[in-house]
Amino acid sequence: MAVTELHGAPSLGPLYASAAVGAVLPGRATTLPDTELVRRGVTVDPGHFADYARVCGFRVGAALPVTYPHLLTFGLQVVLMAGRSFPLPLPGLVHLANRITVHRAIAPSENLDVRVWAERFTAHPKGARVDLVGEVAASGEPVWEGRSTYLARGASAPGDPGGGSGDGDGGDEVAEPSEPAVPTGPASALWRLPGDLGRRYAAVSGDVNPIHLYPLTAKAMGFPRAIAHGMWTAARAVAALEGRLPDAFTYDVVFRKPLLLPSTAELVTARDDDGGWRVAVRGARDAERIHLVGHAGR
Repeated sequence: MAVTELHGAPSLGPLYASAAVGAVLPGRATTLPDTELVRRGVTVDPGHFADYARVCGFRVGAALPVTYPHLLTFGLQVVLMAGRSFPLPLPGLVHLANRITVHRAIAPSENLDVRVWAERFTAHPKGARVDLVGEVAASGEPVWEGRSTYLARGASAPGDPGGGSGDGDGGDEVAEPSEPAVPTGPASALWRLPGDLGRRYAAVSGDVNPIHLYPLTAKAMGFPRAIAHGMWTAARAVAALEGRLPDAFTYDVVFRKPLLLPSTAELVTARDDDGGWRVAVRGARDAERIHLVGHAGR
């Protein structure tokens, strides 16, 4: 796999704009790029860390929140997906699920190396899916891993829904996580989500996808109004478990119904027999409307 090193954080706004133009042009690749994007010696800005914690509900402490390293990998994901060598157009991709594995607590002062690649370009009942995989290392040791699964509705892909390597050549398979069971019962928190939440999270995450920003830009993409970022919802849910999780654990989430802005939602949490936690975000007025379901634990 070819390695391309980036020497700074990419500016995502121009990438989204160029991806929107490129989405309608012919000549897109039909297999995943055999490319790994890398940034070395990445440091966390304390002010940015504090802003992220404030937007997502974390405390500012001695370790990065479980979801913060996703921001370090997300920019590289967009660089990869915005290119013509990526087989699926970036506009319209739906974030289906996310898995984060934390191997140990990460101090905000550590120098980090970040790498991202794509794999498992396969058929899906509604189109084609692909995984963007990120790894964060410190002193040569992997300390965090993330796997974001995206769907392109109506697209086609080589391979089959069982998974495999990105170009359908039968490489190493990755086990599919089972969808966590939805916890029930009374809510542990009520969230009142303002209309500008998408813009606030975009300011700290760099994710300026127009579906999250304004009602008009969201309507242009088929939504009645702006929707919350899936990774904000995942972050806000796991922030409620701070102090109750070990330093090393896995956090799986599946995204279901879009969470419209503004709106009111409920967080439900439940302890598992194995010591882990199940979480769900549901509509405050409709408990059957599930926006996210997840599990955090070993």
